[in-house]
Amino acid sequence: MAGHSGSKRVIYAALAGNVAIALTKFAAAFFTGSSAMLSEGVHSLVDTGNGALLLYGMRRAARPPDRTHPLGHGRELYFWSLIVALLVFALGAGVSFYEGVIHIMAPEPIVNAKVNYIVLGLSFLFEGSSWLVALKEFRQQKGKQGWFQAVRRSKDPSVYTVLFEDSAALLGLVVAFAGILTSELLAIPELDGAGSIGIAVILGATAIFLARESKGLLIGEPASPEVQRKVLAIADQDPAVQRANGILSVHIGPEEIVAGLSIEFEDHLTAPEIETCVERLESRLKKDMPEITRLFVKPQATGTWERRRKAIAGGSEED
Repeated sequence: MAGHSGSKRVIYAALAGNVAIALTKFAAAFFTGSSAMLSEGVHSLVDTGNGALLLYGMRRAARPPDRTHPLGHGRELYFWSLIVALLVFALGAGVSFYEGVIHIMAPEPIVNAKVNYIVLGLSFLFEGSSWLVALKEFRQQKGKQGWFQAVRRSKDPSVYTVLFEDSAALLGLVVAFAGILTSELLAIPELDGAGSIGIAVILGATAIFLARESKGLLIGEPASPEVQRKVLAIADQDPAVQRANGILSVHIGPEEIVAGLSIEFEDHLTAPEIETCVERLESRLKKDMPEITRLFVKPQATGTWERRRKAIAGGSEED
């Protein structure tokens, strides 16, 4: 799991900032009575727990295959990423919305508002630093792809989850600042509660987006077209292969792909010669494409493959 070193760096950076920020926000909320600040404290606390869950998921996903999980444990990361999205929605958005409604129904004026402004400024600085680390790592991963296209095609949720959480945190800080400032300037304490509801909306939208991406990864997403083309090109180069028909693949981890390869072998080959060819392909892929952790080869006529491929494509269109 060496490829996760950058992801872990991003998560550690987020954890370091969120622990200190959460404690500071809760202290400020206690002394000033700000609903928006309390919501921000809950938000940072949830983000801290989420970072810990992502690290736990990465450690669990790195375990080798065993009897009960012969293809490995890579999808544990996807499971814990889904749990993170649910926590953002249930705890982050839920508590923020509740706090906002309570504060609107029973408004209380904010005291010592300057404390809130100082804490929000420091929080923006720390959150911004964490966001820059996540942004730098994500830019390296996305290459020339568009932002949302890169997220949709990414198979490593750890980096973009932290990036979206930090982005939501920065937006939440802006909303909290606006709620506290307008509440003080206009002497309308309900606006502080409205700030909490605004934070809840931001967190809810972020959670729904992350949950949707995690769902796709858990169900199983194929390898990228580039990876599939490279596998087929390697297979086509073998002298025993008449034609590499196609590939069915699924990610079981960010850098772990299970591939089923349909091949039409030369007609004159014997069974031992086909076995030797499969061994050559496995050895070549292990060297050139270590992300292909499991390879299954199916001798198959091109016409049979095409019929089944069209049947699969037809089912996708119906879905």
